[in-house]
Amino acid sequence: MAKFKSFLGVAGVAALASLAMSTAVLASDGEDRKFGYSITLTGTSDYIFRGISSNDQLPAFQPFIEFTYGIAYVNFQGSNIAEPLAPFEMDISAGIRPVTGPVSWDIGVLYYTYPASQAGWGATDYVEFKVGASITPVTNLTLGLTGYWTPDQGGAAGETETVEGNISYTLPKFAIFDPTLSGTLGYTNGDGPNYFLGKVDDYTYWNVGVKLAVDKYFMDFRYWDTSINDSLADSRFVFSAGVNLP
Repeated sequence: MAKFKSFLGVAGVAALASLAMSTAVLASDGEDRKFGYSITLTGTSDYIFRGISSNDQLPAFQPFIEFTYGIAYVNFQGSNIAEPLAPFEMDISAGIRPVTGPVSWDIGVLYYTYPASQAGWGATDYVEFKVGASITPVTNLTLGLTGYWTPDQGGAAGETETVEGNISYTLPKFAIFDPTLSGTLGYTNGDGPNYFLGKVDDYTYWNVGVKLAVDKYFMDFRYWDTSINDSLADSRFVFSAGVNLP
């Protein structure tokens, strides 16, 4: 675990260096300074966060909006969730997505908020940092690796470290559909015994599924599972559907 935390520390230093470098590039490269935005509205049969149901295995509605300016971005995502953090969650992310050679980066900070939780306004909000990288070694195949670090924030959140790998492959068009196969394998560790669901201090999670897109509409069929023996983290199929705007 010490080696793992050291790795994250080095990654954090590298992230800050990359952030400074990329910010300088953004400031000097005027032709890349273009505003953009996107909106996604999604309905899902269950809100899964790192393999664990956040809505007591019930459907959720999840609006998402992102604003971009060059390589910089800020986005907002909401979802209805279950007790004790109910009735809803609002997450805010900000960062940069520079590209160095064949590697696309995503360096940012996430702020998880629960405005109406039972604990009171702001009592359960917490911050997390991330550094991600992805490559496309062959046409249609993308490989990614992301590290997340949540510093100790008292009652809101203890220290956690997460490493997550992703793979996706875009298949040839089938009838009216543009299909993409994808999967995720992640590992997360919490600060303290039985940190997750009161049962384990670390666990592995994974998913595999297919996304079918038709113009701006999409459907996603996905199988989830974790190494935790709990009804909120056991194996399940999750169906999602939505639309990308404009």
